[in-house]
Amino acid sequence: MNAIVIDDEEKARNLLSHLIRENCPQIQKLDLAKDLEEGVALIKKERPQLVFLDIEMPKASGLELLEHFTEPVDFQIIFTTAYSSYAVDAFKLNAIDYLLKPIDTDELKIAVEKAEALANSEAIHLKIEHLRTSLKMISLNKIALEVPKGILFVSYNDILYFEADGMYTTVYMNKENNKTICKPLKFFVEQLADNNLFFKCHRSYLINLKYVEELIREDGDFLLMENKKRIPISKSKKDEFISVVKETFW
Repeated sequence: MNAIVIDDEEKARNLLSHLIRENCPQIQKLDLAKDLEEGVALIKKERPQLVFLDIEMPKASGLELLEHFTEPVDFQIIFTTAYSSYAVDAFKLNAIDYLLKPIDTDELKIAVEKAEALANSEAIHLKIEHLRTSLKMISLNKIALEVPKGILFVSYNDILYFEADGMYTTVYMNKENNKTICKPLKFFVEQLADNNLFFKCHRSYLINLKYVEELIREDGDFLLMENKKRIPISKSKKDEFISVVKETFW
């Protein structure tokens, strides 16, 4: 088999390539890519049977890989991740395998043997399409938050609001399991632009309308959230907010 490793960390790429060369004789040719864009280009050029794909990368998540292929995909994916508890349900599919970092040699061998057994099988196409569908369903109902241990999938309904903190954003949730994410608020505003649940009421806040208790006109307008947080609403946003509320709830 031919394979490609896609990982933004040079040490991780080199270590995995070393482990593959030492323990997986089935893989005769191995290419390395430092990000998703380079990986997609290599896949289209080299047409590998197997892709080792890091999930958490700064420019684009590994979960976006299949979005770059409209034609049927005939390669298998083994996700490589640094976490064991987040989003495991998304990967409990026959379509893929996943390896936890630091990667265990025996688990690597088993994963590659599974891939070898399925090589050139018609089942690959079905499994990849199942994976594609699964990732789309996750995106419909949840948002992916890149946290230090990996990616945390959170239901839209569990998010109260996003608060800007420079180039970071704190995500406040109704279970008080708040997370600070290494992305600016603009990233989430753009990502949720088509989601009617969320409204940017202020340059520093993106709120979930579901958790607004009251619009209060006192010492400047602000919104009272269910957790009693007072969030300012910009003058330029007040009329839009009232219009959105009417369309959504009335």
